[in-house]
This record gives sequence, structure tokens and C-alpha cells, in this order.
Amino acid sequence: MSSKKAAPKKKPPLVKIGVVLLVLAVGAFFVLRGVNLRELFERAMEHIRTAGPTVFFTAMALLPALGVPVSPFTLTAGSAFGERLGMPIVVALSLLALTINMVFSYALARRALRPVLEWLVKKLGYGLPDVEKGDLTNLTIILRVTPGTPFFIQNYLLGLAGVPFWTYVMISCIVIWIYTAAFVLFGDALLQGKGKMAFIAFGLFVAAVVLTQWLRKRYTKKKTAKA
Repeated sequence: MSSKKAAPKKKPPLVKIGVVLLVLAVGAFFVLRGVNLRELFERAMEHIRTAGPTVFFTAMALLPALGVPVSPFTLTAGSAFGERLGMPIVVALSLLALTINMVFSYALARRALRPVLEWLVKKLGYGLPDVEKGDLTNLTIILRVTPGTPFFIQNYLLGLAGVPFWTYVMISCIVIWIYTAAFVLFGDALLQGKGKMAFIAFGLFVAAVVLTQWLRKRYTKKKTAKA
């Protein structure tokens, strides 16, 4: 087996440092200006509710492909639309939105924006995967279950590596769906103070951790056996 792992470089790229510093600077500005962050958050949630679920979930399906983090969507979806639509529908729409995003990102990486994405991935400090055909499934598993690599970078790396579409979709959905459901439920429980929902979300988190650990151990054993 010959492979060049798609792993981050040891030195984080300047763009990551810049983002962290920007977030800290904005937070410090709000604190120094005496801004009521709770009130600011409630206003933002009201704008989200006013925009409606169609706009929200369409944005959730498209914007992560541009590097927008997924967590602001998953953590606010339940609080914004749970009462209006019901939590099962909110969770289902969240899963659908991220599935569309994964398919969209894969299509961009495979064809439409391949040269641009190759440049972007390298610029962000990630190596392009060079993996034998028989190891593409293992690459998909290890990228999805290893924390640290941003969601959109995972999608692009797997698309650039040439992972077969159905392998990419099936493995990704197994992992991403569990974490997404847990984050949606946890976000609603956190913002609304729902103890029962927090317990359910915690159970999903445990299931996700157990699943990812099992997949990583299985991958490690398989890799050791081939060596």
C-alpha cells in the first residue's frame, strides 16, 4: 500500500491564525463596548426565524461548501424552528441539507472547480491525497472519524482523491448524520434548557464516539495486517 496521507501540516497556516485573532478581537470589542451578548443573540435568532426555514436550510446546504462552519447551523436549527416545524422535521431537514452539501462539494472537487480547489487545499495547509484505489474506502473512514479537519476540507479532499461516489456518500452519511442529529438536539436543549433533549443528545454523542472509535480501531488493525 502506498499513500500520502491528507494530513494538516505541523505549522498552522496564517489564515487559521488570522481567523482566531479576528474572533478574539470581535469578542473583545463587544465586551469593551458593553454589548449585551444575550440580547444580540436573541436578535440574531429572531432574524433567522423571520427569514424562515427555506432560506435557513438552503443556506445550510450551500454555504459550508464555501468554508462556512456547520456548527452555527446545527446548534441554532432546533431553537429557531423546533417549535414551528417539530424537532423530527428539523433534524431531517438538517440531515438533508448536509447530504446535499456533501454531494455538491464532491461534484465541485471532481470536476467543476478541481484546479481551484487543489490550490485552496494546499494553501490551507493540507496535503492532496495520493492513495491506491483499494485504500480509498479506508481514506474516507479515517478522514470522517478523525477530528480536526474542517468539514468542507474533508469533502474536497475526498473528492480530489477520486473516492467512488457511493462509497463517499454511504460512509459520510453514517458518521455525519449521527453527529448532526446530536448537535441539533444539543443546541436546542442548550438554548431552551430542555433536560430530556440534552439527555437524548448526549446519548447520540456517545453513539457517535463509540462508532468513530470502532471504525478507527478497525482501520488501524486492517492497516497493520497489510503492512
